[in-house]
Amino acid sequence: MSITIKTDEEIAIMRKAGKIVAETHELLESMIKPGISTLDLDRAAEKYILSKNAIPSFKNYNGYPASICASINEEVVHGIPCKKRILKEGDIISLDIGAYYNGYHGDAARTHGVGEISEEARNLIDVTKQSFFEGLKVIKEGNHLHQISSAIQNYVEERGYSVVRDLVGHGVGRKLHEEPQVPNYKIIGRGPKLLKGMVIAVEPMINIGRYEVRWLDDDWTVVTMDGSLSAHYENTIYITKDGYELLTI
Repeated sequence: MSITIKTDEEIAIMRKAGKIVAETHELLESMIKPGISTLDLDRAAEKYILSKNAIPSFKNYNGYPASICASINEEVVHGIPCKKRILKEGDIISLDIGAYYNGYHGDAARTHGVGEISEEARNLIDVTKQSFFEGLKVIKEGNHLHQISSAIQNYVEERGYSVVRDLVGHGVGRKLHEEPQVPNYKIIGRGPKLLKGMVIAVEPMINIGRYEVRWLDDDWTVVTMDGSLSAHYENTIYITKDGYELLTI
């Protein structure tokens, strides 16, 4: 599938989808505390998204059984919400949320601390978020996609963390995952040229330890191979003539 260029009318719809995603994140952030289950967060997100005449993008996507992904500590992404997964003081939790509105998706992820967290956990969350914004610094029409990848990797590795290789960002639009893939690390070639109307989800997944990951037996949950903490930050980005617009903030 080739990269799709969105019209102004399509971007207007995607702004609404992104706004629903942003509001859902705000709701769940307000609920995070020791004692709450990840299933409670999932149900709240689904209820809110449906109230906005949208549909949770992830539910039933390739068989995924929940509305959000809720990944705790060493879980990188795709943690399945469960009533038995109770948040504890000092945990970190990555929430990935998507909303499908009037034919288009919005997609964003955040990592939060639960109560008081360690300094190393706080630093990981901060570096992961800032690596996303380092990637944004090279986004403008005419630059190339892999410049984003390099900017993220350079920032992360200069601070002693590692970038997950087995999972990448992606284009977003009528489908949740469109072309192009958006790696968070350097690969050969410059990648496609950034053009006005492209919409991509940039989503660094950063580990304190090594970059290798593995899948659990549920075939969804991805964890760090060495059991170290991992954090995730993502937004849906519209490439404009002069730079970009974040659709999920």
